[in-house]
Amino acid sequence: MMRMRFLVALTAFSSLVAPAFAQPQPEPLPLPAAIPDPQDKPFPGALTVAVDATDTAHHVMSIHETVPVPKEAVEKGELILLYPMWIPGDHSPTGVIEQLASLKIQSGGKTIPWKRDTVNIAAFHIPVSATTPTLDVHFQLLSPVTPGQGRVIMTPSIVNVQWDQVSLYPAGYFTRDITVKPSVLVPHGWQIGSALRASAYGDETHFNATTYNTLVDSPIYAGRYFRKFDLTGPDHVPVALNVVADDADSLNATPQQIEAHKNLVKQATALFGSHHYDHYDFLLALTEELGMIGLEHHQSSENAAAPGYFTEWDKTFPERDLLAHEYTHSWNGKYRRPADMWAPNFNVPQRGSLLWVYEGQTQYWGNVLAARSGLVTQDQGFEALAYMAATYENQTGRLWRPLEDTTNDPVIAQRAPLSWRDWQRSEDYYVEGQLVWLDADTLIRKLSNGQKSLNDFAKAFFGTNNGSFIVSPYQFDEVASTLNSIQPYDWAKFLHDRLDTIRPHAPLDGLTNGGYKLVYTDKPTSFIKASEAVRHSVDLTFSLGMSVTRDGKTARVHWMSPAYKAGLASGETILAVNDMAYTGDRLRHAIADAQKDPKQPIRLVVKSGEHISTISIPYHDGLRYPHLDRVSGTPDYLSAIYAPL
Repeated sequence: MMRMRFLVALTAFSSLVAPAFAQPQPEPLPLPAAIPDPQDKPFPGALTVAVDATDTAHHVMSIHETVPVPKEAVEKGELILLYPMWIPGDHSPTGVIEQLASLKIQSGGKTIPWKRDTVNIAAFHIPVSATTPTLDVHFQLLSPVTPGQGRVIMTPSIVNVQWDQVSLYPAGYFTRDITVKPSVLVPHGWQIGSALRASAYGDETHFNATTYNTLVDSPIYAGRYFRKFDLTGPDHVPVALNVVADDADSLNATPQQIEAHKNLVKQATALFGSHHYDHYDFLLALTEELGMIGLEHHQSSENAAAPGYFTEWDKTFPERDLLAHEYTHSWNGKYRRPADMWAPNFNVPQRGSLLWVYEGQTQYWGNVLAARSGLVTQDQGFEALAYMAATYENQTGRLWRPLEDTTNDPVIAQRAPLSWRDWQRSEDYYVEGQLVWLDADTLIRKLSNGQKSLNDFAKAFFGTNNGSFIVSPYQFDEVASTLNSIQPYDWAKFLHDRLDTIRPHAPLDGLTNGGYKLVYTDKPTSFIKASEAVRHSVDLTFSLGMSVTRDGKTARVHWMSPAYKAGLASGETILAVNDMAYTGDRLRHAIADAQKDPKQPIRLVVKSGEHISTISIPYHDGLRYPHLDRVSGTPDYLSAIYAPL
């Protein structure tokens, strides 16, 4: 009762004194003017976008843009310009607006004050009137100087102009309805590769007028060291490989190597039975200086590889499915696109629920087409497949998170490094999606006694409207129904089982139905050896559960692996192995020795920040590397899949 009386008294006191202590509530700040929704109507006039990309010393591009002011903007007294944020192929708002600087807007020589939208920071509000018929927009793009600042797009030898980074566009219109006249100035004597076309090329190139939608989809590689190879296939639609490099020697491709790239075009044409471009330009940078990239476009693709791509051909095959992957996107992702990934402009959010088709099946065809064309051998393709299958079979994150949920990862993580990637899962719709489609392909072959395959799905689904550029969106039901038209089956259930449910094991039925099984031996494949050489690391993913760099740093430790259970984490440095200074070979030998003596653990001295500790790993199963083993007496559908058409 005493406590109750106290609470009653306190409440009464509070009611008496509260008004005296009440603080006045501030008036809410006025919201900026609403950004108009994009409308499918022509933008009056044409924008010009002129890019000066000559200041490679400071990594700065300077942009001058002219924007006609529509009558409706004059009536409202304001024009809103947008900086592109939702970049196709990135699947998330990755626009580099933080690198925009020195924005200045003028009309008739007079400076006009601009104001950034306080809600949508990629929108700029500009007062306009009948006396401002055209806006002159000046700004700079400050390219990262080092990789730690973002992707480097300017070096002493190469420039990568991505038009979404160097332009603003008017709000209120579909970007396909905005006409643009682009131009670029590059260092003297440099050559240009792009899907954009011009009547003449030089230090300053004025490209043919195009739509803003197509402009953003048509980047430029310009370089001091440049070669162009004709890859035109049997359909006579022009295809070219434009190569820039850090040095001239990296451009020394052999006729046999170029023939493999020509075969890629032939095999893709045979697979899809169509094309959806007037011409296609592969853009390939062979570099250690420009930022790495693999990004699809409708009539081109941006790719980067090691300088030894041609000159060390026998060592670079693990990355040679990149061009096949990005080329496939011209059909899967650019022409045919998930309905929730189509947007009227570059600032309307997209959704990624069908990325397991957009990226997963593209990953599948990238691996297959690389082998069919001779960019890699069939054995090398099998080795890559074995590694991917083992990676996802041993992934712990699948115990709590379904594959379909990883289609949200581009927005969740925006490809930032993760603490425990295999436990958190990342964009697994790529490679596990590849395994799902291998499962589908081999199942179709099995059910049809080898008469049908995923080749038939590719032609039926992606090969429609030959020559058309118009995006053809799709939804889940069309995917399932097209599969059913190829081979009757409950494909909706097949897909939902693999996408939406918790599955402790990876979808490896494709290996079984294909006539193979996943096994482990103590001998690394050539794929693993080559990958280790490129990354300067030791890959112990399937034994200790980690990879280690040349200087002893743990690049990735897998959740609940022997290394994890012993107390290791990513980013630590192994100083010693069994009382000897760390080397990769000593660590491998220690694993092999521990297999022979079950009483002998693997002892490591590890530095984590300023802390040094001794860690003992009681692991005795030896070195383990994944391989594919042929199952005798079963159809070899896997070899049929990888065989040229």
